Amino acid sequence: MTNLKMPAAVARNAGGGSRADAARSRSPLPVLMCGTFMIVLDFFIVNVALPAIQGELHASSGQTEWVVAGYGLTFAIFLITAGRLGDRYGHRRIFGAGLALFVVASAVCGLAPNGAVLVTGRLVQGCGGALISPAVLAIIGVAFPGKARVRAITIYGMVMGLAAAGGQLLGGLAIQFSPFGLGWRTVFLVNVPVGLAALVFTMRQVPRARAERSAPIDLTGMALVTVALTALVLPLVEGTQLHWPLWTWASLGSVPVLVGLLIADQHHKAAQGRAPLLDPALFRRRALASGLTTQLVFWCGQASFFLVLALYLQLGLGLTPLQAGLAFSVLAAAYLATSLRAPALTLRYGRSLITVGALVLAAGEGVLLLTIASVDSPDASTAFWLLPGMVLAGAGMGLAITPLATTVLAHVDPQRAGAVTGTLSTMQQVGNAVGVAVTGVIFFGSVSHGYTRAFELSIAQLCCLLVTVAALSRLMPAKAVRS
Repeated sequence: MTNLKMPAAVARNAGGGSRADAARSRSPLPVLMCGTFMIVLDFFIVNVALPAIQGELHASSGQTEWVVAGYGLTFAIFLITAGRLGDRYGHRRIFGAGLALFVVASAVCGLAPNGAVLVTGRLVQGCGGALISPAVLAIIGVAFPGKARVRAITIYGMVMGLAAAGGQLLGGLAIQFSPFGLGWRTVFLVNVPVGLAALVFTMRQVPRARAERSAPIDLTGMALVTVALTALVLPLVEGTQLHWPLWTWASLGSVPVLVGLLIADQHHKAAQGRAPLLDPALFRRRALASGLTTQLVFWCGQASFFLVLALYLQLGLGLTPLQAGLAFSVLAAAYLATSLRAPALTLRYGRSLITVGALVLAAGEGVLLLTIASVDSPDASTAFWLLPGMVLAGAGMGLAITPLATTVLAHVDPQRAGAVTGTLSTMQQVGNAVGVAVTGVIFFGSVSHGYTRAFELSIAQLCCLLVTVAALSRLMPAKAVRS
């Protein structure tokens, strides 16, 4: 997403300007951050609500996973296409459309009479999130010049992290106080008034921005990505409860073929000078290929960690949603403490900070595993002894998340910044969806032996994943260069 047009007032700000100009350039930020906070929050806020959802809607384990993974799946599938739509029709317009779709889908989720309707609403929510996310970054690129852009992106990263880490606490509070007796439905319905207010201010405060030359939408590439991801995630989510029928193995077996077709299609379009959905050139450079791979593997372990931890705290230890949310707030505080220092540390240590962050996160999860293994009969009081591990886990996330994106983007040509940013975000959402599906196989496949055993096996798998992230990070560029 490059060569964006901007209104004359914004263009004057880009050339320098007074403090008054800078103040005007900050005006869209609250609205943009409101949209960002909602779409990230909704990936994580549902975790503490899942036991209540299961109980009231009699949702199956597969539907429970789809509530989390389905959101990430459609988010990932439509993310890059949404960026192209913004280039063509204007990012403010697409941002507004995303907010409107998100509000409608949130209402569907909040009023869902059964698990199937809830999952459908979550899939549509993911589409709305996909429209919002790239538009936010594109508008920031237009409305905020120079150092103001760096500050805006820093705020953007902090908002994303706080929404992810604090989502469980907000979910617990919403369920505990249950306004109007809505219970778990509150976590979805709260988006309706907030989203509508954001829509009103979008037209007043957000500048118009679109690319001078917009690339056509790669419908074939989008279809292949959709089919490939569905062929991977669907059998992983449904396989355990259906006892792995033949179609699940056939679906998994088709994934390499579909990925091969996608790669061939994207290379063919690039060779013809057309605009592929995923630019093969991004994966030919070591700095980008290693960074994108590390991003994918890292995020395979994040949403799944929050999911199994939330389920274990409530179903395994018997905590209420609010108590579970308060436990997560310890993790959020540790995340905030280290993420504030992460940008400066990234400039000094580069990829080494990602390595350390992944290992600290792995150590935190390892402490959780050892703590649970040392308790004969885990109960609600066990949650107190889990706090040190959660502090380590939050600190590791704060040290890894921002440096991971910054180190990759620091080595990107300005002309490719939009494409790389979109691909990074796509890798994050693909990782979230696939990670929930894979870890769900382990957790729900072993829950018949007890929630403690299921949690132990899941955490062991996630620790191995983080060690892989640490190893992959050593292939990334050594330093994050100053822009």
